[in-house]
Amino acid sequence: MTAIIDYGVGNLFSLKSSFAVIGENAVVTNDPETIDKADRIILPGVGAFGDAAKKLFDSGMADVLLQQAAKGKPILGICLGMQLLFEKSYEYGEHKGLGLIKGSVKPMSDILSKEYKIPQIGWNALRFVGERSPLFKYINEGDFVYFVHSYYGADCGESLIADVEYGFDVTAAVADKNVFGTQFHPEKSGEVGLKILKAFCELN
Repeated sequence: MTAIIDYGVGNLFSLKSSFAVIGENAVVTNDPETIDKADRIILPGVGAFGDAAKKLFDSGMADVLLQQAAKGKPILGICLGMQLLFEKSYEYGEHKGLGLIKGSVKPMSDILSKEYKIPQIGWNALRFVGERSPLFKYINEGDFVYFVHSYYGADCGESLIADVEYGFDVTAAVADKNVFGTQFHPEKSGEVGLKILKAFCELN
């Protein structure tokens, strides 16, 4: 069973529907006992980092996630959920993250030339970095996934498992042991995204 963390932020029910399509049971929950019984955890997120981080910490879900990560349970952060895994973000100030992935979240506007639109919205081809992650066991390099974001994961080379080209090398996915993150939305990425979620469900 997959627990999709409900902390007041995120595209929860389209995510749950994606798991139904691949035949996996998923529950949207903020109950620590349910999360503890789950085989794996999804941390979704849309909106601004500071607001989402405050809700995550105030709700107690940050502590729950850190405890589950320490136990070795597979965790996948999606879009803003991936960014929350980082140590901090510079979106409208400086905000603390979960610190499960080394690095920070920075504005694309600091590095992107004006010919590129912000936010980055649309389909981009994945480039695998290093040894192929088990998250990508059912997909190929060059497969397209769907992005919507204005900030990016920076200084995370140790954890980088995929990037895309959008005026610069944009962090697409990260991993550190049992903790994974995708800047793109698997639940909006068609068959490719469903295959990524399927691979995640097979992690131990």
